Amino acid sequence: MGSVKDLTIIDQPTKEKGGRGRFFFSDRYSVFDWGEMPDHIPNKGKALCLIGAYFFEKLEKMGIKTHYYGVVSAGQPKFLDQITEPSDTMEVKLVRVIKPTVAPDGYDYSPYLGEKGNFLIPLEVIYRNSLPPGSSVFKRLSEGKLKPEDLGLDHVPEPGEKFDQPLLDVSTKLEATDRYLSWEEAQKIAALTDEEVRQIKEVVLTVNHLITEEVGQIGLTHEDGKVEFAFDEERQLMLVDVLGTPDECRFTYQGIPVSKEAARIYYRRTPWYKEVEEAKKRDAQRWKELVKSAPPPLSPKMKDLIAGLYQACGNEITGRQWFKVPPLQEIMAELKSELGL
Repeated sequence: MGSVKDLTIIDQPTKEKGGRGRFFFSDRYSVFDWGEMPDHIPNKGKALCLIGAYFFEKLEKMGIKTHYYGVVSAGQPKFLDQITEPSDTMEVKLVRVIKPTVAPDGYDYSPYLGEKGNFLIPLEVIYRNSLPPGSSVFKRLSEGKLKPEDLGLDHVPEPGEKFDQPLLDVSTKLEATDRYLSWEEAQKIAALTDEEVRQIKEVVLTVNHLITEEVGQIGLTHEDGKVEFAFDEERQLMLVDVLGTPDECRFTYQGIPVSKEAARIYYRRTPWYKEVEEAKKRDAQRWKELVKSAPPPLSPKMKDLIAGLYQACGNEITGRQWFKVPPLQEIMAELKSELGL
């Protein structure tokens, strides 16, 4: 399915009926669009699975529909309070993926017209509680591709600005390269009604608020994240993929990234990264063929710290001691020192 998460299909979805499948959260990770890196991060997959399950279960109790069936233990999907050991596998409802066709002037989304339900909505919704320096939003504003009012703002935002109400952005999901859209474009290509767009925004705000509140209790700042949706057989909105994890959201601890961003910082200091950047400048499409060296492995210390970061998040967000690691606060202090931040 991707460089870090795999999908096994148990029952194929049809036009009339949802399917069933299992996500396997691996210990692989990727940075800079390279694909699988040389190291695996111990227990990263299990931590992500548990965090994703925790938020799905919270949302279901709030009356928000998701595709979550449970984490797999002893071969069966179970809720977190039914298991005693961490799992790296999540069972979910599957829907059809209707891919837009490539047309001379872009992508043709006409296959979505007339579809009732049981399909993935071809959009990714991004919520932003702040805008860090270097955010793509600033580039889009400077190029005139985005106006402040498109984000619900009455002013041009400043780098590092935090918002009382999150900014909602939307992009394509199934194109070769995701591209940002206006909400009008997004509604048109996915054939959504005004009410469905309103519901999507409302659910995203609820998801953002829940995650912000939960991670705030363990000292994390929730900067931004993404959410994906599908329609079930009755065209009811349903949250899909996974959400609330350090891979889907940008969390920081006293300004330090709590995610694989720590690995990005580490690799930016290597000759391999400089080669990657030069190759991308020379050929944006075939850059990887131009990179002659392989990424070096992480130092043993960095590998342990990043593994500890994910596991501590799994423990502290869910409120259960799944992994034997120090508290997140101690790990982040060591990581800050190791990275020289």
